[in-house]
Amino acid sequence: MPCSPISPVVGITLETLEFYRVAHLRSPHLSIQAFVKTMSDLCGVEFHRHLSRQFSIAFDLYHQIRRTVASVLMTSLQRDSPDWRLKHACPACTYLLTDEDQLRFKMLYAMDGNDSLKRVIRRSLNDDDDNNNTPGTSSELPTGQLFVSDRYLARDFVDQFSQDASRNSGQENAPEENSCEGRWKNMDDSKTQKAWGIYDETGIFVAVCRHGFCLVITDMVQSGELAKYPLAVVSKLLDAFGDNLGGGYDIGCQFNTTLNNSSIGALARSLHHTCLVGAFHGHAHRRLCQLFSLTTYIKGLGIEDLETCERTFSKSNSLASPLRYTSIFHRKQAIDSYFEHNDDLEVFSNLSNFLYGNYKQALDILTNGNDVLPNAMRDLGVTDVGVFESWLEEEKAYLKGLTREPEEETLQMEYWQRLVTNTRKTESTRRHVLEDYERNLKLVQALECKLDIITRWVPDDGEWQRVGRLVANRKYQRALDRLEGLVVARIFELAKMNKAGTGYKLRKHIAKALQTRSAAIRSALNTYNNIASAMFPPRQILKWDEVVEYAFLADFDLLRNARVDVSQTPWSSPAARSAMDLHFKMCRAQEEISRLNVEVRRLVTYIRDEDIYLQVCEDQLKATSPALAHQVAIHRNIRGRFNSRHLKCLHDISKLPGFSGTVVPGVSARTGPGESASAPNARTPANMFTGRIPAHNPSSPVGADTQEDLDEEEVTEELIDNVELE
Repeated sequence: MPCSPISPVVGITLETLEFYRVAHLRSPHLSIQAFVKTMSDLCGVEFHRHLSRQFSIAFDLYHQIRRTVASVLMTSLQRDSPDWRLKHACPACTYLLTDEDQLRFKMLYAMDGNDSLKRVIRRSLNDDDDNNNTPGTSSELPTGQLFVSDRYLARDFVDQFSQDASRNSGQENAPEENSCEGRWKNMDDSKTQKAWGIYDETGIFVAVCRHGFCLVITDMVQSGELAKYPLAVVSKLLDAFGDNLGGGYDIGCQFNTTLNNSSIGALARSLHHTCLVGAFHGHAHRRLCQLFSLTTYIKGLGIEDLETCERTFSKSNSLASPLRYTSIFHRKQAIDSYFEHNDDLEVFSNLSNFLYGNYKQALDILTNGNDVLPNAMRDLGVTDVGVFESWLEEEKAYLKGLTREPEEETLQMEYWQRLVTNTRKTESTRRHVLEDYERNLKLVQALECKLDIITRWVPDDGEWQRVGRLVANRKYQRALDRLEGLVVARIFELAKMNKAGTGYKLRKHIAKALQTRSAAIRSALNTYNNIASAMFPPRQILKWDEVVEYAFLADFDLLRNARVDVSQTPWSSPAARSAMDLHFKMCRAQEEISRLNVEVRRLVTYIRDEDIYLQVCEDQLKATSPALAHQVAIHRNIRGRFNSRHLKCLHDISKLPGFSGTVVPGVSARTGPGESASAPNARTPANMFTGRIPAHNPSSPVGADTQEDLDEEEVTEELIDNVELE
């Protein structure tokens, strides 16, 4: 592979380029410079910086050739229609069969943003700013390299949803069950806007199916996790897959409001798109939000946790350091190549293991539940599992009643506070009371008219004392809300600090924040306990070692019991709640088995159909285009190498005690051109070899670079780097 288009004097073998490509995909920390230094050591030559530049040029050209060959191959296989890769990303999700059972969710996916894969903008120094606090102008050189991928969403497509983000707050048609709306803010721009002058791409926003296959990617550009990114993702998936999609998002409750009020809200509702919250993040949401969005309580979801993005990011974060100072083109090329390799050789190879693990887990839940739940029901005096459904509805109704104060009580509390304020002012500062007397009197009279109060209340009246307790209860609820918020933030910070890959400086920063957070929690806990003990009757006193458990179980809401005492209701006891959760876990486990029975048969059918289709296409091309037939064989081997493993694992699934499906291949519902179950008709593209290869003109005035030219260029680059560092 030449390193320059004109008079090349250095060439790099394709074997070396392929070896680095595969090694880099397996270990993204391996940079081009480290690899070239390694090759220099093996060849016994001195390393020069221009060797890395030459290798990078050849590597880009090698990538371009691979993309061109892949495009020709897809055209030959009749798989070049728009969004072909997306619509066939996961065999278990997308390979529909004719006689399979209908699932509540056609596809389950998760989406989330990750700020690890940032890219620094190269800027010149600002001479006008003595303190150098203002970023200079961009010093990045323009490039003709443009990376295009069907895995990446274009910036223009994403930006068309920018105006939709402003529609999600304060809307009257927001769903009433969204008790977390306005509570969560991912990567608040007001706190991170200083970084936007440093970074151009501040991370990526991805969507993956429940098995881990990458669906779409978009760059987060000079911003945090804005609403336009998930809106663009949902729009793309609705266009590709249609109805009955379930999307998990860590702030899915709030995003549901955003989606309903967006330009695609009507489309999402008509296609029955469901916004969900992942199992891990969901435990930090309010209990009422959990009852509507948490995976445990959603019918048809199975045991899926919708936290696939977290597992995906734990691997893709290894790309962070090599991409920090690269170009836009090379960053996209590296990310796209990584996810393509991850889908083909990591996620697909583990697909049958995923099905086996989930099937075994679901059977274990049912086995354990059948042993434990009957005893728990007998202890609770419950004879029908339908009671658990009614308990869940009762809990929803109770928690909904706590979201808003009755209007009459609100007016009574305002009236009581006005009277108390006037009384206190009369005793302490008579002069100020006289000045404000007319204004306060008008407000009191207006409230008396609204409440139909004939005789003004005094401290000895029963109504005065009753409303005083309501005001105290309001303080109790607000103190409890503040305590819950602080504890939840602490749990997230602890999880981040203990996560693999978190740097030393970030760990120290989080540790310092936790010290401050702990002091704030203790202060909030003391405030809560003081208010709780002053309540009539006194409310539950919390201890330091209890608050973390309450935050995880989201039971803070059950401590409020402001107007209705739920302590005697059956669903509020720990035993009843444990039995209720076990029942719903068993329901989800049974749904998971139903889904896995469908996915197991899809996979075994796909393996058979795909292997036959590609084998026949290869045979058809051997006579007319042996080179293209060879590329089909390579393509068939990428995923075909795992077929024997998958078939063995699927056989093991069929031998599990309690298996209720079948591993007999079915019939695909899709038989259009290019489909695995269609009649193979491979063709040689008409323009396959029409591209003109530029020839070198010996009379060209541009000569080849000599070793002296390269050494001089290297010295110049080192001088420039030293000046920039100074």
